[in-house]
Amino acid sequence: MSTAPLLTTSEWTATDLVRRFGPIPLSRVRTRPAPGTATEDHATAIQEKEGRLCELVDGILVEKTVGQFESAVAVRLVILLGVFLRGKNLGQVFGPDGMMKLEWGLVRIPDVSFVSMDRLRTANIQPHAPLAVLVPNLAVEVLSPSNTEEEMDEKLHDYFSHGVELVWYIDPRDQAVTVYRSLDDSHMIRSLEQLRGDPVLPGFSISLSELFAPLLTP
Repeated sequence: MSTAPLLTTSEWTATDLVRRFGPIPLSRVRTRPAPGTATEDHATAIQEKEGRLCELVDGILVEKTVGQFESAVAVRLVILLGVFLRGKNLGQVFGPDGMMKLEWGLVRIPDVSFVSMDRLRTANIQPHAPLAVLVPNLAVEVLSPSNTEEEMDEKLHDYFSHGVELVWYIDPRDQAVTVYRSLDDSHMIRSLEQLRGDPVLPGFSISLSELFAPLLTP
């Protein structure tokens, strides 16, 4: 979305960052490079050298944090989507380290995403090449305790303003999923309900009891 006024490097204070992203742990905001000066190259270099994931918003690198159970939920969904897509030639599912460059200077990292074949062809992704502009059809965020309402609202605006068609916000703590078809069209599902992929992936469904199953079962 990037609607907040940009500040120069020396102007970004802790108060400014909290105002921008909500009360996130400031340890998630990278100070090198200084807020307001970071680029896509910085984000990819951190991933390659440190194995850490940082989203890029208005020249600020914000590190993604994923707990163990949240990671397991994301992996389960990747596997199930992969099984559903096998042999259909519909597109590609990406996992928790799949950077999505929505536009120049704006990089989001959904925990799971699906990109249709048409969008993949347009992006023409190549091994070891710089990030190409790639907007997923489906973006999935598995919420962590450090995520703030402000942060997630802004992500939602970014996704829909750049052409994402379906967004799932998965909340493992409440064992619920909020399904967004637009900024103004959302509903929450819980318990034994089915999470369905339409209109992006018609025919795909998974029960929340399966998605949120314990990591170990007797």
